[in-house]
Amino acid sequence: MNRQHRQTGQENLTGYLFMAPSLFVLGTFVVLPILYAIFLSVQKVKLLGGIEYQFVGARNFVRLWQDERVWIALQNTAEYVAIVVPAQTLLALGLAVTLNAGIKGKNLWRIIYFLPTITSSAVLTLIFMWIYNANGLLNSFLAAIALPTYNWLGDPAVALKGIMLMNIWSTAPFFMVIYLAALQDIPQSLYEAAKMDGASPWEEFLLITLPLLQPVTFFVMAMGIIGTFQLFDQAYIFSNGSGGPNNATLTLVLLIYQAVFRDLQMGYAAAIAFLLAAVIIGLTLVQQRLLHRP
Repeated sequence: MNRQHRQTGQENLTGYLFMAPSLFVLGTFVVLPILYAIFLSVQKVKLLGGIEYQFVGARNFVRLWQDERVWIALQNTAEYVAIVVPAQTLLALGLAVTLNAGIKGKNLWRIIYFLPTITSSAVLTLIFMWIYNANGLLNSFLAAIALPTYNWLGDPAVALKGIMLMNIWSTAPFFMVIYLAALQDIPQSLYEAAKMDGASPWEEFLLITLPLLQPVTFFVMAMGIIGTFQLFDQAYIFSNGSGGPNNATLTLVLLIYQAVFRDLQMGYAAAIAFLLAAVIIGLTLVQQRLLHRP
C-alpha cells in the first residue's frame, strides 16, 4: 500500500513538474497582473517624483458612477457591440454558407474574403480614414454622381458608425473560416435524408444547419463580444487619442488609456478596467443562458 502511495506521489510530482513552466507563465503574466490591478484599484498612485501609493478604499469605484465620461464611453461601447457583433456574425455565416455551397473559384474567394483579417488594424484604419476624409474616396464618389458630400470624421452622429463598418468588414472573414470548418463537419447524410422527406433548402438551413452550428455561434458571439468591448486602436487613430468628435468615439479601453497616460491616474484606470471586465463577464453569462449552453 505504501509502495502504491509512493508511486502515486511520484507520478503527481512528475505531472506538476511538467506543468510548472505553464503555471509559471500563467502566474507571471495573468494572475500577478490581476492581483496588482486589484491592489491599484483601491489606491491613489503618485507617479511623478517616485511612485507612491495611498490607500483610498472604494473611492475609485464610487467615482465611476459620478464620472460622466465613463457613462459616455460605456454607452458608445455598448452601441458598438450591439451593432457590430450581430452584423459580423450574420455576415460571417452568410459568407461561409456561400463558400460551402461550392461556388466557382471558391478557393480564390476565400483568399479575397480573408485579406482584411490579415491586414494590420492600424493600416486598415488609415485606409478608412482616407476614404472618409473630406477629400477622400467616399466624398469624391458622391460628388461624381452629383450627391452632397459629408463630414464623415467630424460629425459625432456618424463617426462611430464609420468605425463599425470598418470592423464588420475586417473581422467577419475570421469568423467565416470558423463557420466554414463547422459547416464542412456536418454529415451530408442529414441533408440527403431531409431532401428525401421533401424539405426545401431553407428548411434544411433552419432545421439542420443552424441547430448544429449553435456551439460555434456561441463561440463566435462570445469572442465577438470580448473583442468589440476592447475596441481601442481604431478609436485612438480616428480621434488622435481624444475620443472625439465630442466624445463620439470614446470607448472604455480608450478611457483607460487616457486615465493612465494622460491623467496619470493608475488607480482610477484599474477601477475602469474592472468595470469593463464585469460587463464582459456579465454579457457572456447572459449569452450563455440565451443560447442554452451548459
